[in-house]
Amino acid sequence: MSSPRRWWRRRSLRFRITLITTTITLAFLFGLAVLAGRALGPLLVGSVDEELASVLGSAAPVVAAGELPEGPRGIEVRVLDTAGGPVDGEARTGLPTEAIGDLKAGLAVTTEPGGSDAPTWRWQGSVVTAPDGSQRLVVVGAPMVGFAEAVADGSSWLLLAALLGALVATLATAIGVRAALAPVSRMRRSLRTLPAGRRLPLPEATDELRALAGAFNALLARQEEATQRLRRFTGDAAHELRSPVASIRVQSEVAVANPDATLAQETLEDVLAESERLTALLDGLLALARSDAGELPPAEPVELVTEVREAVARLPSGSPPVRVSAVVAAAWALATKAEVELVLNNLLRNACRYAETQIVVSVLAARSTVRVVVDDDGPGIEPEHRERVFDRFYRISDDRARSSGGAGLGLALVAEAVRRRGGQVLVGESPEAGARFQVSWRRYREQGAGRLS
Repeated sequence: MSSPRRWWRRRSLRFRITLITTTITLAFLFGLAVLAGRALGPLLVGSVDEELASVLGSAAPVVAAGELPEGPRGIEVRVLDTAGGPVDGEARTGLPTEAIGDLKAGLAVTTEPGGSDAPTWRWQGSVVTAPDGSQRLVVVGAPMVGFAEAVADGSSWLLLAALLGALVATLATAIGVRAALAPVSRMRRSLRTLPAGRRLPLPEATDELRALAGAFNALLARQEEATQRLRRFTGDAAHELRSPVASIRVQSEVAVANPDATLAQETLEDVLAESERLTALLDGLLALARSDAGELPPAEPVELVTEVREAVARLPSGSPPVRVSAVVAAAWALATKAEVELVLNNLLRNACRYAETQIVVSVLAARSTVRVVVDDDGPGIEPEHRERVFDRFYRISDDRARSSGGAGLGLALVAEAVRRRGGQVLVGESPEAGARFQVSWRRYREQGAGRLS
């Protein structure tokens, strides 16, 4: 059995808005009806009291002048002594002693009928002095015929009006929500049939729907860009993999067709070289795929000066001389050891590939960042290529890169490893007119254990 929350989430937006509005409206109107019903009785009594007070105000001066007053139709005016006995020649009023005391005090009194058919009476009174000096109690009363029925009927009608009001609010809300969501439905239908490369038309009004259409268009643009990038990456990867696989196949066919020991040895060496190239290419593609998937291991402090010296020591024999220049004894970067090794290995091998006489590696530390700068004295990189040199499979000179064994993934791996840690990678011109690659990471401070900057 599904929970109420799950049931609620499965309902449509139109249903939820209508139900919420109906519930709030119904609760408000019913509460208002109950309050109004409770106030109906006092309101009717107050209206009777106003009329009685007006009659009493006219009758009291008449009694004080020694005459008997007459009340309007439907209102009884009586003159009593202070004990409640009649002095106007009429029959007794039947007012109880407590009521007589309240009337002499100027309080209004309600008396219940003696029988089931007799009406309820409302009384007001005032004590006046007759011309002979005696005290007289002037009382005025009016029957409240149908008072209980009026209050009950009024409350019922108020509740019925609240129910009708809630139904009208429900209908109005349903129509309003339907009209408000109609552009969203049209937008949804347009998205289903939207051709590739097209965008949703933006509404003229500057409202939430226009913002939603703009967000959809931005999402479509990002999706198409990602699709094109994936298509381009897949094509480039297939093209790059085809070359070493084809070379291995050709070499193997030659070895099979010519079973010569000397030729077989040369063929095996070529196959091994191509296999190593293929392995490096696959490792690069796997690293990029993991980066695209968002797999990011936790960062740790890595000492760059030591890593630079170890990377230089790993360079193959015959590489141009490398001079390490460190302005600090230690520079701690917030990354991982594997990422730093990947960055340094690719930058140094790239510099060795094009340097003519020497390579200079500098380690610098700022307040919040640490940097590694690799300078070579090779041909450099033209300004028009500097923005794309970190793209995957991008080569400045395709023939030269192939001859040197590059697949166009090294600098792309460098950029991915640095940028996903919040760092920066730049390329420019070295003082020797060659290429300068500069990478920076966030700095890890040793002082204050665990404090990251």
